[in-house]
Amino acid sequence: MSFSALFCELRPFARPWRALLVLIGFILLAEMAFNAALPFSFKFIVDDAILKKDGRLLALIVVGLAVAAILVSALGLLRDYLYARVTANAIGAVRYAMFSRLQYQSLSYFSRSRSGDLLARFSGDLNAVESALGSALAWAVIPLLDVASHTVLLFILDWRLALAALLVCPIIIIGPGIFTPRATRASIFRRSQEGGVLAAIQENLAAQPTVKALSYQLPLLDKFRRDNEDLARSTRRVSLLGALVERSAGSGTLLMQVIVTGAGAYLVYSGGMSLGELVAFQALFVTLSSSLIYLAQYVPTLVQAAGGMARVSEVLQAPTQINDAPDAVELPPFSQEIHFQDVRFGYNEETRILDGIDLVVRRGENVAFVGPSGSGKSTIVNLLMRFFDPQAGAVKYDGHDICSVTQKSLRANIGIVFQENFLFNISLRENIRIGRLGATDAEVEAAARAAEIHDFILALPQGYETPAGERGGRLSGGQRQRIGIARALLRNPPILILDEATSSLDPATEASINATLSRIGKNRTVISVTHRLGSAIACDRIFVLEHGRLCESGTHAELIKHGGLYARLALKQQGISISKDGDEAKVMAARLRSVPILADLPENLLEKLAPQFCPEEYPAGRLIFQEGDAGDRFYLIAHGSVEVLRASAADGELARVAVLQDGDHFGELALLTHAPRNASIRTLSHCLMLTLPRTHFKTLLSQAPELHERLLERYRKD
Repeated sequence: MSFSALFCELRPFARPWRALLVLIGFILLAEMAFNAALPFSFKFIVDDAILKKDGRLLALIVVGLAVAAILVSALGLLRDYLYARVTANAIGAVRYAMFSRLQYQSLSYFSRSRSGDLLARFSGDLNAVESALGSALAWAVIPLLDVASHTVLLFILDWRLALAALLVCPIIIIGPGIFTPRATRASIFRRSQEGGVLAAIQENLAAQPTVKALSYQLPLLDKFRRDNEDLARSTRRVSLLGALVERSAGSGTLLMQVIVTGAGAYLVYSGGMSLGELVAFQALFVTLSSSLIYLAQYVPTLVQAAGGMARVSEVLQAPTQINDAPDAVELPPFSQEIHFQDVRFGYNEETRILDGIDLVVRRGENVAFVGPSGSGKSTIVNLLMRFFDPQAGAVKYDGHDICSVTQKSLRANIGIVFQENFLFNISLRENIRIGRLGATDAEVEAAARAAEIHDFILALPQGYETPAGERGGRLSGGQRQRIGIARALLRNPPILILDEATSSLDPATEASINATLSRIGKNRTVISVTHRLGSAIACDRIFVLEHGRLCESGTHAELIKHGGLYARLALKQQGISISKDGDEAKVMAARLRSVPILADLPENLLEKLAPQFCPEEYPAGRLIFQEGDAGDRFYLIAHGSVEVLRASAADGELARVAVLQDGDHFGELALLTHAPRNASIRTLSHCLMLTLPRTHFKTLLSQAPELHERLLERYRKD
């Protein structure tokens, strides 16, 4: 970004303060006049007062300058106050514009952007702009005015000497002209690197449980060391180029002073100018030189500001993808049906998440979307809420394409409970009131009663005024979900969307929340997205997704009878019983036969094996085992979800390769061999596992040694 572009970008934010800027301009002109008059007065002081012994004139000049100095100082103080006000308001306006722009960006924008880098634009980049603006008057505007006024006076005093001085000016300009563009580019690159380092720090702070569990400190330290060294090199380059800009101008200024001093002395010696004129000329020229040096020293600050403003402008000018159409209308209250009309969608051009979805959800229905991980269930919610627009087809509410109605009126018809309901660090009352701003305290408390969280809130020392803590950290997962439910109910929506609303909870809390959701869903259109088929059994219709396509739909009984994907998913989740308090689980012998490695075991061995499975609980974010660990047991997920992670061969960073949920299993090879684990497993939610140690399995197989050999042979072939 060039310097002119920098000021063009800032102009709209300063426009509301034009009147103050005009007043500041007049004060600057008064300061310029005094700064020029003071050295110019030396001509009269020396030639007309001192050399002619005119004490009265000397006194008048000194008193006049003193009065002017007092007035200019007072005006300068007023100017400083007014300019600080303008600068603070202009930077505040830029900051607000950036924040406002982010509020209307689509979710895809945030998935592409690093949060640490965005924060760096609000801090380091905007601070650089603020620093440049704050020092602009003292280091740029006033010196520029002094250069202009002093140059005119120099020509008035002696045009020959002034012309000689100006002939050297190109020397001052050449250096900054060469180094300034390079310094600007280096500054932009450095700020980008700084944003990357800040993003890495922020990610590291959030990932500390994982870092410690995986003993991942050394690879992270090594990567951070390299990034930090790159940033240090960029910082040194920016500093060097900034110094070259400043020094190249300063060297030219020193050369000018030598030339002017020598030429002026010669003119006085030869009678070409008076001593007073030389003193005044020299005083003016010294001030002019100082002003040029100020300008040269200000250039690096301006370079930093130009780099910062370039990155700020990227936020301000980033296009918003989800916008209301110019002729968008208000969506009336929902009354008939939601229609997915041959919808196709992908988060990028290469991947298709939904492919030809065509379905109808009628008013008052309770429907569920189920399917394997990655089948497109959550994408359905994103399109229903218009977080994204379909790439083909349409989503219609009562015949209205959601792209033709206002987003606000669309979402006014919907209450949503997410898997993780974000709570702001404000009071619980205000967190609930976010659901409908303007709701009375009585309405907030009524919503809390409906969500069955009212009594808990009243039992707190501060009641409804209790702060939720950062991200709701003062509450348990179930309590955060109930606050989220209350927030949704406060809208009194005709449509209630449940996006894996209980999947991160323990079984006992999940059962309690499900009972609440079942009650509040009456007389509403309820759309559930879940991987737990037990939550879908009572639904009027179940839509089954696979690889982005709608492969089945119907009631639970119809889908079980059909024997398709839903029936297979249901079978996987059957045969595991969980106690009411959610801390005990058992697996049936028949269920074990669906595990490939156990499928060939005779019935009597399966009956003996089933009681050997022990329940184990794991909180969310816990590492169960690490890639390379010795395998010693087999895991069956009774409740919860985990992610499978593998280290990249290139940089060693962990990448998710799969998500396993209720009924899935992992680690079966540990029952047969001592081979190290080929992946890491980390819980995504509270998990209840059924585990089988290898020692128990080997003891059982000792009763059938030929079976053990057969299983090993199958493992080797696979």
